Amino acid sequence: MSEQQLPVVVIGAGPAGLAAAAHLVERGIEPLVLEAGPAAASAVREWSHVRLFSTWGELTDPAAEKLLAPTGWTKPDAATYPSGGDWAELYLQPLADVLGDRVRVGATVTGVSRTGRDRLVDADREAQPFVVHFTTAEGEERVFARAVIDASGTWTTPSPAGASGLAALGEKAAADRITYRVPDFKDPAIRARYAGKRTAVIGSGASAFTALATLADVAQDEPGTHAVWILRRGISGSTFGGGEADQLPARGALGLAAKAAVDKGYADAVTGFRTEAIERDGEGRLVLAGEDGRRLDPVDEVIVLTGLRPDLSFLSEVRLGLDERLQAPVELAPLIDPNQHSCGTVYPHGHRELSHPEQGVYLVGMKSYGRAPTFLAMTGYEQVRSVTAAIAGDLESADRVELTLPETGVCGGAGLFDDPAAGQADGGGCCAPAAAPALVQIGVGAAAAEGPGDPQAGGCCGS
Repeated sequence: MSEQQLPVVVIGAGPAGLAAAAHLVERGIEPLVLEAGPAAASAVREWSHVRLFSTWGELTDPAAEKLLAPTGWTKPDAATYPSGGDWAELYLQPLADVLGDRVRVGATVTGVSRTGRDRLVDADREAQPFVVHFTTAEGEERVFARAVIDASGTWTTPSPAGASGLAALGEKAAADRITYRVPDFKDPAIRARYAGKRTAVIGSGASAFTALATLADVAQDEPGTHAVWILRRGISGSTFGGGEADQLPARGALGLAAKAAVDKGYADAVTGFRTEAIERDGEGRLVLAGEDGRRLDPVDEVIVLTGLRPDLSFLSEVRLGLDERLQAPVELAPLIDPNQHSCGTVYPHGHRELSHPEQGVYLVGMKSYGRAPTFLAMTGYEQVRSVTAAIAGDLESADRVELTLPETGVCGGAGLFDDPAAGQADGGGCCAPAAAPALVQIGVGAAAAEGPGDPQAGGCCGS
């Protein structure tokens, strides 16, 4: 079989992976989608209870819509906000169904390489097809491919509570009281786990906002329910996102809901706290110890929402060009680096920014962003449009990248977030507030923050 007759292997049947398959079909190229989970969109289904801050109009891919149209599929109201479950059931599963046998579930990719060439060998390397090893319930299999699109995401590899990037001392031993997901408080068993309890929420992004807001809802009905919000940075006007200035209104509202949870006393905030150890007290509750010697009052549960990171283990035999910090493609990293770009500014990018020394391998979707936190579905759809055009040899289309994203209202990244004083000193920066908000009751060993009123985002995040 010639290389042109081989399929393109797509790893992951999530939003980006299924969109890539749709674009390949549109171009007459056969895809083979390998999904580790038991169904398409398995990762999305695991957060089915969470509502997206993007509307339906921003969550479907044009090529996928064309593929679905003959089936009688109707796009949901473009102005409404689906939950993860809605996204999976009303769009992603129907798309997988249309793709049919091109999607294999329960297929876990264990390795990608060039046929007969490990990563060390140069000779005749690019003339060899790719070989992809994967496991199913029946055992180990392999398939040859003309190209590989890795859209496996980052869901399976959440970051730990430890501020060093490693699990805090005692974190693994305390696993029975720690979750790395936003709990579904509508589930009676899960609700009972947190109701009337004291819960630490570690993280500063949209997932942490969601957890704080939903814990506040539980607290209104269940006396004794309280959250302790652990931040590695200080409080500034950008802490709660873009608010009313966010061009994704639901995302701005989410940050404001988290702020309300703090304002109303359902949560306290502990700032500048870098978790070093998690210990148990005499009653089995958890005590968080910081690098600065602080020890917080015991909590019953810990929700760790410190971000996600890519699993690169099965790509060890192909030659990737990744930024040493973000673990994103080297050409893409400067465009998305949250240490440099405020407000989630993303410049147009496509196959050239996503390419690697190993020609024919692409990381797309959330995985392409490595550890950068601000990714939107529409970014992934434009990525796969460009990448599939490049695989098809249509460089004119592949290079014609057009991407306009709304302001994220998220400023800075891990480096900035880890600076307790960041954003407070002089009011500078693109998303700096006019003044720091009066909104927190600071935890152990610190005084209460003071400031006049609500944050008003200015500069590029302004309305």
